[in-house]
Amino acid sequence: MKQILIILLAGLVLFSCSPTQPEITGELKTWHKITLTFDGPGSSETATPNPFTDYRLEVTFSQNEQQFVVPGYFAADGEAAFTSADAGNKWRVHFSPNKTGQWNYEVSFKKGAGIAISEDEGESAKFMDGAKGSFTVEKTDKSGRDLRAHGRLQYVGEHYQQFAETGQYFLKCGADAPENFLAYYEIDNTPNVGDRLKKWEAHGVDYDTDADAFLWGPEKQKGKNILGAINYLSGKGMNAFSFLTFNTDGDDRNVYPYLLKVSNEEYEKAANVKKNPKQWEELTIHDRFDVSKMDQWEQIFAYGEMKGMFLHFKTQENENDQKMDGGDVGPERKLYYRELIARYGHHLALNWNLGEEMTQTVEQVKDMASYFEANDPYKSLVVLHTYPDQHDKYYAPLIGENSALTGLSVQTNKADFSLVYSAVNKWVKASAETGKKWVVAVDEPGDASHALITDEEDPEHNDARINGVWGTFMAGGCGTEWYFGYKHPHSDLTCESWRSRDLFWDQCKIALDFFNDNEIPVETMVNANELTATENDYVFAKTGQVYLIYSKTGEDIEINLPDVGYTATWFNPRNGTSLQITESTANEEIKLQCPSEQDWLLYLQK
Repeated sequence: MKQILIILLAGLVLFSCSPTQPEITGELKTWHKITLTFDGPGSSETATPNPFTDYRLEVTFSQNEQQFVVPGYFAADGEAAFTSADAGNKWRVHFSPNKTGQWNYEVSFKKGAGIAISEDEGESAKFMDGAKGSFTVEKTDKSGRDLRAHGRLQYVGEHYQQFAETGQYFLKCGADAPENFLAYYEIDNTPNVGDRLKKWEAHGVDYDTDADAFLWGPEKQKGKNILGAINYLSGKGMNAFSFLTFNTDGDDRNVYPYLLKVSNEEYEKAANVKKNPKQWEELTIHDRFDVSKMDQWEQIFAYGEMKGMFLHFKTQENENDQKMDGGDVGPERKLYYRELIARYGHHLALNWNLGEEMTQTVEQVKDMASYFEANDPYKSLVVLHTYPDQHDKYYAPLIGENSALTGLSVQTNKADFSLVYSAVNKWVKASAETGKKWVVAVDEPGDASHALITDEEDPEHNDARINGVWGTFMAGGCGTEWYFGYKHPHSDLTCESWRSRDLFWDQCKIALDFFNDNEIPVETMVNANELTATENDYVFAKTGQVYLIYSKTGEDIEINLPDVGYTATWFNPRNGTSLQITESTANEEIKLQCPSEQDWLLYLQK
């Protein structure tokens, strides 16, 4: 009897020393977020050892030759979006698989001072360290706009990203404003500097019950207005919105993922003075994150993914791009990037924007891009945004294999958007010549004062449509996100209603629908303005197959083609209607009169 008891006790000791297995939640389907939650060491946002720096959780997911090394994070009680908890013993990893079948996982959980961003092996933190297991993934059952029906948006060496599931190339239109989108009153610990805290009340009427699962707070009632705003924008046919995740000491100063050393009220008092370095240097804890706030951000991003929205992460802005490590990729910046990747990198359509209106050195930018390339398991698009007069300074030395940059977020500075076409055309061509094509978007067309003004002020939006939307597409750009000038209602910082540009979203949708419904092979097309005799024409072509000729002013279109036998259609970019052309296209030299003295698109196809 005594021997049996000793054997049983030994078995219990062995069992207690075996690695902790995770709770696996989420739908086990391709492209869905699958979450592994572990019972690990109890900790808190302010504990010692620091759960953000002194532990490193990574899970390697593998299937045959495929392998994804995904970073994890401290998740407090695992319900922080709802409980606002700052302590607990839950540690979490998110994974979005790209294939059906069995996936294996192996857990690494290490401890040591600064181990989270160190390349050292580290000491085993026990608990789940060494845990192994597997799960089986089925094919997604999603459809429509839900991005899980389309798969991950990937950089594939073309000027357009491609959805892994459907193979479709991605064109975008959406909102680049407000940049302080996440300064929302129902997100935990978000201050109200400058009285800019948003309620998005105008979009309360746009809330749909399909967002019920994405609400947060103890009663799961928070977030209706901001989720309503996303539903509105998606319902207008738009597929992108942007947001800053760190604007301390910037234009708004209400959005950051960090803990403060002081109360919100004390921070607000200091932050009401713009360019007060005290905000970051004295009032912010640089290596500790607000768990519940970041969980609530995830509720917003997850709903956006379901509604077909590309997530434009602006990781910093001009005023604060040298706050972390003096602009270098040091411990502060690495920790910040790691937390963003761990929490949000699983999303299917996003870009990491290294900085809005960049002022760092070219070498610092290279290091930042390289960090994302090395540490983002999904290799999402990495882009750069800088001032219009700084394009050559930054883009030229970063082009091709000079950096890990895979795209541009272009800004121009003319109120009529007249520089958009030339800027896009320049960098599309220049990157193609290097053999590494950039995905070029115009995410701040226009100027700071005006840009896209409200429907009430300009219901036709002719310049924005002609020079901005179509100018980008006809130059080979992937699309546009729209900035709202600060001299107008619902500006870049004050906007709480995307409906203020309702008529313009219709015009964007017309352009997107034209390219998508007609399956225009944009990835094989190039600028071909030399074929037309009119300066006001844009030509985008796949030689011998498809020609798009955009007349900005309704002048006669004269074009020399290499052969004959095309179907010709007039497309109205103002209302989306089409007119079949009865004139002959049997000759290589074509001269056609636009239906009216407005902008028209001539669509020629074999």
